[in-house]
Amino acid sequence: MRKRLIWTLALSAAFAVAVAAVAVAAKPTVIRAGNLVLKINGGFSPKALSKKKLTPIKVRVNGSIATVDGSHPPVTKTVIAEFDKNTAVHAKGLPVCKRGQLEARDTKAAKAACKKAIVGKGKVKVEVEFPEQKPFTAEGPLVLFNGGVKGKTTLLLIHAYVAVPAPTALVTPVKITRVKKGRFGIHTESPIPTVAGGSGSLISFSLTVNRKFMYKGKKQSYTLAKCPDGRIFARGNFSFKDGSRLIGTVIRPCRPKK
Repeated sequence: MRKRLIWTLALSAAFAVAVAAVAVAAKPTVIRAGNLVLKINGGFSPKALSKKKLTPIKVRVNGSIATVDGSHPPVTKTVIAEFDKNTAVHAKGLPVCKRGQLEARDTKAAKAACKKAIVGKGKVKVEVEFPEQKPFTAEGPLVLFNGGVKGKTTLLLIHAYVAVPAPTALVTPVKITRVKKGRFGIHTESPIPTVAGGSGSLISFSLTVNRKFMYKGKKQSYTLAKCPDGRIFARGNFSFKDGSRLIGTVIRPCRPKK
């Protein structure tokens, strides 16, 4: 019954967004399953894209996780995101950063270690609830680094530095794989690191990816898209350690051009 409820909510949310996206491009997708509420939003620019040729784009993604009754949210276990088959990630020619270069470093040191491998930035907020203590929140910067390309998989490393309660560096690997799944062509999967010994929960995040670079004398972009039919799809699947799951789809309009 619980699984059926989650899928029903996800499908209903996807249909609602499909109807409203063209009119209100910035409206977030809101999904509720039991006591959990996920708000997910995002977009890209420019909106006018070639019908056939992949075009450089700037990507923005943000989201929040909360509970209806205001209680401490469960711990996020994994985040899976899938993107339109008309989008692409291009990291060939970019300098590569290794995970060991980012661990146990603050944001400034991480940037210095892998400056040329940076592909994006953002923010993250967590809520920590220790036994018999009031919960508190902590916010910190995110920096996204290119982790290299192997076959059809591109590795993205997300570095966060958050005081939970002591300043802590968290490194999250994101595997980006090219797939063929109907409307979707990119599959990303990320295990969320343990925060404050398991007492910390993700409550909000924002990411911006906008890396341009030169490779073999040509201008390149880390993120690209084309617009053959006026729409770009994306969907997210958040799973939690208590067994809960939240699934949502976002559709954004684009303007096809020759």
